[in-house]
Amino acid sequence: MFKSALLLPVAIFAAFPAMAHERRDGGKLLLTGGVSSVDGAAGGGLATWALIAGDETEDGRGGSAHVTYVALPDFDLSSAGVAAGLSNRVEISYAYQRFDTRKAGAALGLGRGFTFGQHVIGGKLRLAGDAVWDQDRLMPQVAVGVQYHIAEKAPVLRAVGARESKSADFYIAATKILLAQGMVVNGTVRFTKANQFGLLGFGGDRHRGRSAQFEGSAGKLLAANLLAGVEYRTKPDNLGFAQEDDSYDLFVAWAFHRHASLTAAYVDLGDIATVKRQRGLFLSLQGSL
Repeated sequence: MFKSALLLPVAIFAAFPAMAHERRDGGKLLLTGGVSSVDGAAGGGLATWALIAGDETEDGRGGSAHVTYVALPDFDLSSAGVAAGLSNRVEISYAYQRFDTRKAGAALGLGRGFTFGQHVIGGKLRLAGDAVWDQDRLMPQVAVGVQYHIAEKAPVLRAVGARESKSADFYIAATKILLAQGMVVNGTVRFTKANQFGLLGFGGDRHRGRSAQFEGSAGKLLAANLLAGVEYRTKPDNLGFAQEDDSYDLFVAWAFHRHASLTAAYVDLGDIATVKRQRGLFLSLQGSL
């Protein structure tokens, strides 16, 4: 499963060989393709944006790859993935997330160092607007998407109250880049039943269906290659044994090369599985083309 999903964007890059001489890859301004979110799609660290992954414009194809690490007081979260962008219109992404309970695993009765994991396969379609070129209009770039989550350790997930180990999130996102002001703003509505981003399954004994959740971002360019901002993401509260909190981050994204960026953030994920105040450092390295 992991191997086949990882090869999907590679296959897309290789498509249309007869048209290669007609297509113009690259061309986006720095950071206007976003960075890789923890779910693998283009966006911020926590939020998915309407932007399409990669450096391509409407005449080309592109993509990105990322590795992300989140260090918390009692847990570690890591993510790695790839995304393919076609004609700045369509995005296909894949990410694998690994959640290490470290010492807290023993206290939770799971065993020291117990890990949860999940695969996230995503698709995004830009419906209208252009976040960069529509500077004379208030119209943002609007995209819809789906992310299919496959969580591991299904028996453990059921034991903590999750209804399912597989589920799809659906979302609509709007992103606007204001070049004159050097700002980017985004709002996303996600329809989900994920517990802790899906790592603890989907649905629960309190709520079993999807609910609408909000993801908001705002950033300011401090230099041509340096963006600082804030994100906020609400989450469902489906499991009776542990209240789930919303999350936020304060981030800086640095494009230190035309095709590479580093994102650092202070992130607050709230209480996780009865363990209080999970705040720490978010680091993500991305390469794009």
